[in-house]
Amino acid sequence: MSENKYDTIVVGGGASGLMACGRLAEQGYRVLLVEKNKKLGEKLRISGGGRCNITNGEKDIHKFVATYGKKGKFLYSVFDQFSPADTFKFFESRGLPLVIQARQRAFPNTERAEDVVKLMENYAQGGKVTIKTGSPVTRIHSENNLITGISCGKNLYTAKDYIFATGGVSHPETGSTGDGFKWLRDLGHNIAEPTPSIVPLATNESWSHELAGVSLSFMKITFFVEGKKAFSKTGKILFTHFGLSGPLILNSATKVSDLLYDGQVTAKIDAYPDTDLGALDKRLVAIFDINKNKILKNIVKEFTPEGTHKGILMLLADKIDLEKKVHSISRDERKLIVHLLKALPLTIDGLMGFDRAVIADGGVPLEEIDMRTMRSTIINNLYITGDLLHINRPSGGFSLQLIWSTGYVAGSHAGI
Repeated sequence: MSENKYDTIVVGGGASGLMACGRLAEQGYRVLLVEKNKKLGEKLRISGGGRCNITNGEKDIHKFVATYGKKGKFLYSVFDQFSPADTFKFFESRGLPLVIQARQRAFPNTERAEDVVKLMENYAQGGKVTIKTGSPVTRIHSENNLITGISCGKNLYTAKDYIFATGGVSHPETGSTGDGFKWLRDLGHNIAEPTPSIVPLATNESWSHELAGVSLSFMKITFFVEGKKAFSKTGKILFTHFGLSGPLILNSATKVSDLLYDGQVTAKIDAYPDTDLGALDKRLVAIFDINKNKILKNIVKEFTPEGTHKGILMLLADKIDLEKKVHSISRDERKLIVHLLKALPLTIDGLMGFDRAVIADGGVPLEEIDMRTMRSTIINNLYITGDLLHINRPSGGFSLQLIWSTGYVAGSHAGI
């Protein structure tokens, strides 16, 4: 068995590991980066639908931290060392300007995640850095609250310090299969069991599946558990062949997951949240007057959001004779249509799995990390970053910012 000695070994060549590696290289340390995939940054390549939502443009750090909920109090030191503003400077100083889009989401101006990966690869390859891809870790060696080495097959590598940046369990096809959780548990850390936290929802109704690919930018959805209203949100919804996705849905998933423990969860979508029942009824009367001699099914497009008429036709088919001439539609039938548009019904079957999760929670409780350095309080020469930390966070750039920042902080302190 061959042995190789380094100042720091970084395990995991994703966003956090690349950031840590580059930061170490800047300080002149001899670094080894091991990655089990054949390529670096596999999950980064698919982030943001291939566009890479690098960070969020919220400038008020208190509002920014508040998005992480109760865990936010642990993050001030992390963001003080590498803030969202620092992320802008980091990428733009290296030739990749960022642009802010809806909901303050910041993307590379090229809208290509591949460009982010290339930039991070170049950053990580500086200085005295050795990168070994296609090298899964087969064993973590430890003794007396210290890691003494890692094995990759027949090769043994040792270092003064170690950084675990293996990611969690979302998108396992990119290599995030929870290896780091197992190692950390074996080393004595507590591990909160992961659950998909930013993930699409599965629905039962075929009308919503019929709308697969339709995206609506301004919808209101209200969730109910056992018929009792739980919460409402307004925003963008994407219909899929299995249910619902889009920013509004992804950021509701954690709450919906909790509701599923309490009973049957249903939902109603308000297709016209800025229009009350009376105003919507007047709009429908006007459309009916113009089209009074047409068959109802042929004018559904006129009063439904773009792209939704096929699904809404399926809902109406059980309630109204769609072959009726519009002038034969009764007042009660018209009211039924209005009420349906304000409350399109759905049954939530559950959350999709880790394979479709943008982010999964779970991992090391923050109480077991010195958040000023990212060093483990249990293993004295181990630093833990990114998705290995048990932190819920919304989509919109907040997840990658956490990953950049924790990678930077670990890279700044390991090896000292």
